[in-house]
Amino acid sequence: MSRIPEATIQEIRSRADIVGLVSRYVELKQAGRNWKGLCPFHNEKTPSFNVNPDRQIFHCFGCQEGGDVVGFLMKHEGLTFPEAARQLAGELGIEIPEEHGAGDRGRTAKLFEANDAAQDLYREALREPEGKPARDYLVSRGFDGKAADRFGLGFAPDRWDAVAERLRRKRIAGEIGAEAGLLAQRKSGSGHYDRLRGRLTFPIRDVRGRLIGFGGRALAADQEPKYLNTPESPIFQKRQSFYGYPDALEPIRRAGRVILCEGYFDQIAFARAGLGEALATCGTALTPDHASQLRRRTKEVVLVFDGDAAGQQATEKALAVLLPSGLRVRAALIPGGGDPDDYLRAHGDDALRRLVDEAPDALELVIRNALRQGASTPDQKADAVAHVAPLIARVADAVSRDEYARRLAMAVGASESAVATIVRKAARNDAQAPQVDGEDLGLARGRRDVPEERQLRALARLCLQRPELIGDETALRLQDILPEGAWKAIVLLLVEAAADGLVGPGGVDAFAIESRLDEETTRRLREISIDDTPIDSERTADQVLDDLIGWFEGRRLAARERELKRRMRDPGEDHEALLAERHALLLERRARMGVGRASASRAAGDSRVDTVSTAPGLDS
Repeated sequence: MSRIPEATIQEIRSRADIVGLVSRYVELKQAGRNWKGLCPFHNEKTPSFNVNPDRQIFHCFGCQEGGDVVGFLMKHEGLTFPEAARQLAGELGIEIPEEHGAGDRGRTAKLFEANDAAQDLYREALREPEGKPARDYLVSRGFDGKAADRFGLGFAPDRWDAVAERLRRKRIAGEIGAEAGLLAQRKSGSGHYDRLRGRLTFPIRDVRGRLIGFGGRALAADQEPKYLNTPESPIFQKRQSFYGYPDALEPIRRAGRVILCEGYFDQIAFARAGLGEALATCGTALTPDHASQLRRRTKEVVLVFDGDAAGQQATEKALAVLLPSGLRVRAALIPGGGDPDDYLRAHGDDALRRLVDEAPDALELVIRNALRQGASTPDQKADAVAHVAPLIARVADAVSRDEYARRLAMAVGASESAVATIVRKAARNDAQAPQVDGEDLGLARGRRDVPEERQLRALARLCLQRPELIGDETALRLQDILPEGAWKAIVLLLVEAAADGLVGPGGVDAFAIESRLDEETTRRLREISIDDTPIDSERTADQVLDDLIGWFEGRRLAARERELKRRMRDPGEDHEALLAERHALLLERRARMGVGRASASRAAGDSRVDTVSTAPGLDS
């Protein structure tokens, strides 16, 4: 599928009626400039889901989901970005230019047609006499015909040309069958032969239910490998495909979690036990693309792997991929070294459900497993910390990361500071470790009421709504005076976007900078985009900006003064140079107050914050 031009995406956003689209799924009521309703992505009794038609954006203050009209359709319908954009374009009558011409889409349709033809053949063959080995195998695993039909299981005939012949009858070229991964070119160069032969087949579908590939399970003792998948194709990318789509999408939404397992029969076992939110990867290791898909649909993943050493290793590898995406991960290992299907047949539905519901925190499980290797000697403690620290370093949230480091220190009997140092080092050495924004990101939710947070939020909203107020000189001052963190990143990107002309009727086009922000910072940007409360009802926007700049300049001067006083108490410092620096600071403060920013002193007088007026005076 060709890439959709950015100009077309912008046209879709501007022409779509986001209130109308969301109203198909959510009962909305107007509240000021916004429309509000019960969030469709989490259970709530009081509406926290907001839609802003001016900015064409939605945001839930409860579960933090948000985005544009394309993003809403993606999440609600379980579509990819191109799929959602194309669906909206069709509704709006917008033509999407095809980079590779109309024939490219026709060829893609032919690939799906070839897979559908192969599935028809596999399903028929399972019922024929030649399918007896597959039927016997299914019976041995507790399947009857109804279960086989439910999951679309089939049998690839043990012949070289069963699929090739079916495609010929359907007038589908052998090259199409080869491109779909169903056929392979003969060494002679003339004709094709079937890739899957004499195997039980599992259909692999995308989120829209389209058949994109197949998995095949060996039935004869001498067949290798035991599982063989059709290769990647233009419609089947294993790094982002899951077995279990699309039937798992609604159960995932209801359960608020994904159960992630290793194999086809494992996924089917969970579905048969009433746990329809299970997915399995398709013959490849978990990838960041997988993690991104999961994060769009849920916040929690429960890993359920085989209870042997390989299962423990798989759990740790999965954690390394999932944690940077901000997912909360629990893990359960099947007792006795079996797999979920074995456990279901031995213990029943309720036992498998309890295993999932009671699964412990995955990192806690890794810590416990590391301790089993011993933690009585200094070397054993060092080994345990070295093993777990790289995973803790990948935890996206700073507060959670620090807590896991503390728990690891307690578990091995080491000092918290030593373990924290090793975790920080692991984060620096790991090119894929999460890039966090220090305290500002990690403690964002806990700092909402502090004055600095309120002032930063107000400044960001002003830059978003009134970008024409921020000239080059003001932009440079903001670069110098704002504290490092998520809000500074938002403000500077808004200023940059405005300078680049990315401005619409409501101010800066927030979507233009979202791609340059991480998840937490994007959430903050969406919150201020949806916020329709007046910034200030008594002052002009120019006055608000002037006062905000004065407030942050006052904070900066107060911080510099405290640092100078600390250094003055150090006998090793050059006190003469410090006095000169303090005098320069005094002149800067007098100059700042002399240009009419008395309001900054009033703001700094808030007794809850150590600001200019609460610090000892520079004149003393």
